[in-house]
Amino acid sequence: MGPLPPERNAERYADPMQVKEFEQAIGAIAPPLSNEEAEELTAAFGDDDCFGLAWSLLHLIETAPELPVKAEPPSDANEWIRRIWYRAHR
Repeated sequence: MGPLPPERNAERYADPMQVKEFEQAIGAIAPPLSNEEAEELTAAFGDDDCFGLAWSLLHLIETAPELPVKAEPPSDANEWIRRIWYRAHR
């Protein structure tokens, strides 16, 4: 499905149907995730929290035995990837 859509782009808010599809897809994933699944799902993070769906995705990824972010991300990395790293190292 690609990355989560942004809540708002320059012209309008995200398409509600697309957001609903992501919500249903995330909700259909049964935890705990395998390490491979968690790694693949990191590509689904978008530019913002997509009406809270990025938080759901983050919590789902955190159910894997190992987190997919193995080294500290650079300062210009996606904020959600950085958040996974910082939460794991607190």
